[in-house]
Amino acid sequence: MKSYQTSKLQNKTVVVIGLGLIGGSLAKALHQSNIFKDIIGCDQDVASLVEGVSLGVISRYEEDVCVAVAQADIVVLALPILSVESVLAEIQAVISPHAVITDVGSSKASVVQAVRKTLGKKICRFVPGHPIAGSEKSGVSASNEHLFAGQKIILTPLQSTDADAKELVSLMWLLAGATVVEMGVERHDQVLAVTSHLPHLLAYSLVDTLATQEDNLDVFRYAAGGFRDFTRIAASDPVMWRDIFTANKGAVLEALDLFTKDLSVLRRAIVEGDSPHMIGVFTRAKSARDHFTKMLSQKAYLDPMQQNEKVFIARPGGTVTGEVRVPGDKSISHRSIMLGSLADGVTEVEGFLEGEDSLATLQAFRDMGVVIDGPHHGRVTIYGVGMHGLKQPPGPLYVGNSGTSMRLLVGLLASQSFDVELAGDESLTKRPMNRVANPLREMGAVIETADEGRPPLKIKGGQALKGIHYDLPMASAQVKSCVLLAGLNAEGETSVTEPAPTRDHTERMLSGFGYTVQASQTDNDGKRTLSLTGGGSLTAGRIDVPADISSATFFMVAASITPDSNLLLKHVGINPTREGVINILRLMGANLVLENERQVGGEPVADIRVRYAPLKGIHIPEDQVPLAIDEFPALFIAAACADGTTVLTGAEELRVKESDRIQAMADGLVELGVKAEAQPDGIVIQGGVIGGGEVESHGDHRIAMSFAVAALRASGEIRIKNCANVATSFPNFVGLAQEVGMQLVEEGA
Repeated sequence: MKSYQTSKLQNKTVVVIGLGLIGGSLAKALHQSNIFKDIIGCDQDVASLVEGVSLGVISRYEEDVCVAVAQADIVVLALPILSVESVLAEIQAVISPHAVITDVGSSKASVVQAVRKTLGKKICRFVPGHPIAGSEKSGVSASNEHLFAGQKIILTPLQSTDADAKELVSLMWLLAGATVVEMGVERHDQVLAVTSHLPHLLAYSLVDTLATQEDNLDVFRYAAGGFRDFTRIAASDPVMWRDIFTANKGAVLEALDLFTKDLSVLRRAIVEGDSPHMIGVFTRAKSARDHFTKMLSQKAYLDPMQQNEKVFIARPGGTVTGEVRVPGDKSISHRSIMLGSLADGVTEVEGFLEGEDSLATLQAFRDMGVVIDGPHHGRVTIYGVGMHGLKQPPGPLYVGNSGTSMRLLVGLLASQSFDVELAGDESLTKRPMNRVANPLREMGAVIETADEGRPPLKIKGGQALKGIHYDLPMASAQVKSCVLLAGLNAEGETSVTEPAPTRDHTERMLSGFGYTVQASQTDNDGKRTLSLTGGGSLTAGRIDVPADISSATFFMVAASITPDSNLLLKHVGINPTREGVINILRLMGANLVLENERQVGGEPVADIRVRYAPLKGIHIPEDQVPLAIDEFPALFIAAACADGTTVLTGAEELRVKESDRIQAMADGLVELGVKAEAQPDGIVIQGGVIGGGEVESHGDHRIAMSFAVAALRASGEIRIKNCANVATSFPNFVGLAQEVGMQLVEEGA
């Protein structure tokens, strides 16, 4: 905490009434900060007070609580909830008008009621608080000055609460290491009833039930870790929890009724052998904890503590040899979940990409009631609910950093019967969404966006969509797919004309699920029209997801630029709408050979053999740009290693990806000594020597991986910042890079 903030706490006297675990831990943290004038303890148990002084929990104590409070600048009520009113009644006459009062109770409504009854005008100096921390241990001997480090403290200030009183209480908790958040009193009690009070109630009840069985000794003797972890909280202070359940009775009973209802349904599923229902409950529960953690941190499915800290160290040199299979195609993985969920029957998926973006799509459909088992080593089983079987999610659908998830989902959800909100992380909230919202509005959808058409997106349910013809203003597979997916539930025909070929995974997979999509070439300029008629159905089947050519690109470039390299990339999808990277590298002189070409699940697949060859700079044909839009960051590294100048035009789409990829790559290349000049719709790169240095990936996975490849031809070490998002598309990139010979590590790993 900054010194100008701690100065507001200096020379203050804090009185902590109740030296149990919470009161004692807070007192000890404040006492050891050496900021306060005095930390005075009060407790009915004089032995606890004596022990508190000896353990360094408090500086001194008073047996008479009124004597202590008369000296206080801050009073902390660390008492059982039902004791608060009587203690306040005893001390209210001696509380200084300037003193601040706060509490640590797990239920706020009853405490606020007691304060209103006893404090009168002094209520403006009361700041209700609740630290989300604890232990099954109790008493002053359990005091731990680090108990609140990294934990949340919820303040529930009243309308009458003085701003300076709230500030002092906030600073006190910050000094103890906590993170301060605010919440309304009623909402606090509802949330805590579910997240804290109900689990404690269940733990007490379960242990009590088992303890009364005749064979209870064997039950506890052979209890495994799961039983011990769940029932640990049953060792908490019974008096404290009696008071909590009494004080927060309404919210606890509401939570208990909901749990009892769901438990009865689960019991019936076990009796009837309803496997899909059981799998649904268990898989949703298994994934929920991590998912909600990420939603609350407003990050992608990444550890928020590492989001800006993960750094790649790419050392120069090495060769690229061997054979590898990169993760499954992200675009196909997304679509397999979406269409499998809407299909009739069970869809089996192999090769699913277990990356952050694909998992975000999977979780969104779990939130809408679809039972999905997996992923387990790339295998996913989807129990489809049919075209009209999705259910309203309990809250916003959070898709992390995945623009594909959001843009395709809005098309699928525009015709559903329920309202839904699509939200994402900080990066995704900067990306344009009117490009999909506008054509959907033409179809009759009601969609609200934030300023400038950015997320979150709020979709009004119950709208009857009508098919339209839509001319794409620019080539975009995501916009095309969004409109076609909306057309599945629209009246009549929906058609889209694209100005240049884009990824056709949606059309191919719809056909694979038995839904007819018509395609026609409209002229000689490469334009193509796709159309479908609404009201059909999807039939479940099997999907084998090929390796992602976008992920393979990093290794294609790595082998192409590194002398003596010889690499085989296995089972790579070579969809003709994605082959731009192969065409461009060959135009630059790369030695790429397609081996074992075949069809797998309607998608063309091949093994790609790449050997080193000197590259030359080229003017990249604009008709190849849509076919390689995601691969350009890696291709820019190839251009930096080529002889001559490489020019890219017609690629303005790169400026609205996870980052402004044109500017980010240009800045990074210049930092490494390469001549690179960003253009409004492209870049000009003069091949030459790549030096070492530090570059910023801007949290963009493709930027980070591209500069890792650059180190193969660099003269010095490259330090790449903000690399956590690599997990969005390429889990274990570092491991595979090391396997083929790249000198890449995570800093500190």
